[in-house]
Amino acid sequence: MGLPEPTLTKIAHVHVLLDPVQTLGQTPHGLRRIIPITGGSITGERLSGEILPGGADWQLVHDDGAATIDTRYTARTHDGALIYLATSGVRHGPPEVLERLAAGDEVDPREYYFRVTVRLETGDPRYYWINRAVFVAYAARHPDAVAYDLYTLD
Repeated sequence: MGLPEPTLTKIAHVHVLLDPVQTLGQTPHGLRRIIPITGGSITGERLSGEILPGGADWQLVHDDGAATIDTRYTARTHDGALIYLATSGVRHGPPEVLERLAAGDEVDPREYYFRVTVRLETGDPRYYWINRAVFVAYAARHPDAVAYDLYTLD
């Protein structure tokens, strides 16, 4: 008996606004950076609303320039439900591309690899389905934001 082939269903586009990077410095795990989240939006048929200020990305940058992504933040849906979002993933690419990203340049996301898993959690019965799904995303880094398309793994 074979297993089903994975398929993806797009749920929403997420646009997360960021404050400037706070660099803590070199730690035993890598260069620790904290990037505060100041707002944003979620736009989709099944899920839409606003990103609330107060979260952050507790990011590690490694010697090769690759970044380990670790974000936690909250959204409020268009109808008032609160949703916790946490992403975990990686961003890497050729050194010259990563340098352009670090300089704040707008870089085509096809030039680097930026993928995350996204855990969503809520107690609101209208959105309880998000507690029971696996989410993945293709992401892009912009000078003052991160954007990603959120998919369920069906």
